[in-house]
Amino acid sequence: MSVLYADYPVASEGSFADFRVRLKPPRSHRRWWQPQVLFEVDGAVIFEPFPREAALPLFEWGLNWCIAKRSHQFLMLHSAVVEKDGKAILMPALPGSGKSTLCAALVNRGWRLLSDEFGLVDPGSGMLVPAPRPIPLKNQSIDVIRRFAPDATLGPSFPKTRKGTVAHMRAPADSVRRMDERATPRRIVFPRYEAEAHLSLEPLPKDLAFLRLANNSFNYQLLGADGFRTVERIVRHCEVHQLTYSDLDEAIARFDDLAR
Repeated sequence: MSVLYADYPVASEGSFADFRVRLKPPRSHRRWWQPQVLFEVDGAVIFEPFPREAALPLFEWGLNWCIAKRSHQFLMLHSAVVEKDGKAILMPALPGSGKSTLCAALVNRGWRLLSDEFGLVDPGSGMLVPAPRPIPLKNQSIDVIRRFAPDATLGPSFPKTRKGTVAHMRAPADSVRRMDERATPRRIVFPRYEAEAHLSLEPLPKDLAFLRLANNSFNYQLLGADGFRTVERIVRHCEVHQLTYSDLDEAIARFDDLAR
């Protein structure tokens, strides 16, 4: 964890925090025999214990839970977000679409990482709020990114999680340094990986884009009218595309064209 979060500033003692989390051992014989770890939020343990060697994926999963449950000042989209030359692109997608692999490849080719998991939209301004964190890569994607970006820093692989084998890629230092710099959404790209597929980038009707974006939100219904207006605003001001890809270099070249 110290390697993956080495570029993040350390908050001063007593500074404000939306939530405070801690990893700690249980008070039982498991402290020594088959050691386990607990995830604590503001003094409350909310998950079953994990094996101690899986502390990192527990931390990442728990932090995602905290954001999803306690950040309702934003519209939260299940989306990667990258930015280049002032143009931010939302990549909403379902699991298995290749979103994280494509996001990891883009940020290793000059794009700024805002998030791999949360597209946080301020309903008042329509701006995207960065939350750059390590990118979780799963199964075959781990080796794909190791080959594609050999200089990227990846943490250890954790087998037999609920999503298979998981390894986390460190967020680029520049993305962490600029984590207070908001971005304006300019495009929405719904990515889909298909083996051996020819690259395809097709425009998507905005009424369909609205439905898909709302369905990819963690709290669209909870926000009510604010959620509707925020999604409508994004779709109205963004160009919308469906991307099918198999080759990362081709996909990145097309993203660079979109940025230009």
